[in-house]
Amino acid sequence: MQNTVLSLSDSLSLTCSRSGTCCHGNLVRLNPWELMRLARAKGMSSKAFRDKYTRESGSVLHFNGLPNHTGKSSCGLYEDGRGCSVHPARPLACRLFPLGRQIQNGTAEYIHEGAEFPCLKECPEVLGLPKLTVEEYLVGQEAALFEQAQDTYLEIMQNLADISFELLLDTGLSESGDTETLTSWRKLGVMDAAALAKEIPDEWLDALMVPELEEPTGEVVGFIEAHDELLNKKIQEVVTGLTTFDSIRETAKWMMAVALFLAHAIGADAKGLSEHWIDIAKSHGAKES
Repeated sequence: MQNTVLSLSDSLSLTCSRSGTCCHGNLVRLNPWELMRLARAKGMSSKAFRDKYTRESGSVLHFNGLPNHTGKSSCGLYEDGRGCSVHPARPLACRLFPLGRQIQNGTAEYIHEGAEFPCLKECPEVLGLPKLTVEEYLVGQEAALFEQAQDTYLEIMQNLADISFELLLDTGLSESGDTETLTSWRKLGVMDAAALAKEIPDEWLDALMVPELEEPTGEVVGFIEAHDELLNKKIQEVVTGLTTFDSIRETAKWMMAVALFLAHAIGADAKGLSEHWIDIAKSHGAKES
C-alpha cells in the first residue's frame, strides 16, 4: 500500500481517541530503553517484563488480550474499561499512532498508509474534535525524547554492524578467500527477529534488550550511554579471544545478527540494510559464494 508523506504543518484529525482502537491488533516494536521504561511502570525487572509482555525476545509487545468489537486482540498492557495501564511510559509507536516515522537522507518524515487518513472508520468520534497539525500532535505526545532514543539506537545498530565489517575485512578473513560470511549475512537479512534471536548467544540477547547496568538511570541519554558502554566492553572481550578464522567468521555472523535484530526492534528495514552492508563489503574486496 502506498504511504502518504505528511509535513509538520499538515492539519489532520490527530486527537487521540479514547476507545482504545490503537491498542488492538497492531504491531508495537520496542527498543531497550522503551522496554526498561515499561518494566518500571509495571514495577517489574526488564527480564520479567520481557518474559510476560513481549515476544521475539523483547522486541515486540504481545497483543494477546481480549478482542474488541472488530475481533482484534488487545495489547497485553490494555485493561478493559481503563485503557493502557502504562500510558505515561508508552513507547514511540503508541505515541505516533496512527502515524509512522521514517528517516530519509537524515531527515525524519511522518507517514500514514493509504490515501485516506486511517482511524476515522473505527474512531468516528475524532471527527468532532479539534484538528491538530502533525507538529502539535508530536509535542502533545511528548515524542521528542522517544525519537531521540530511536535515533541513538540506530547509531548503535550501525556500530554493531561495523564490528562485523572489521572482523571480515581487517583480520585477514576476507583475504583468506572466505565467501561464507557474506552468504550468512544475506541469509540473516531475510530472517525475522524471532529467527535472528536463535542465531545470537543468549547472554548477548540479554545484554542488548535487558541490560544490567551499574547505574540504571531512566533518563534517555544516561541509559543509552551506559548501555553502549556495556556493549562495547562485551565486544572487546569477545574480539580479544578470537584466534582462528573459523572463530572470527562465526563471530562476524552472529554480531551481524545482533545488529539486524536491533534493526527489527527499532523498525528499520533489516533486509535492505543487509543488502546495503553486503554491497559495501564487496566494494572492499569481500566475496560471496
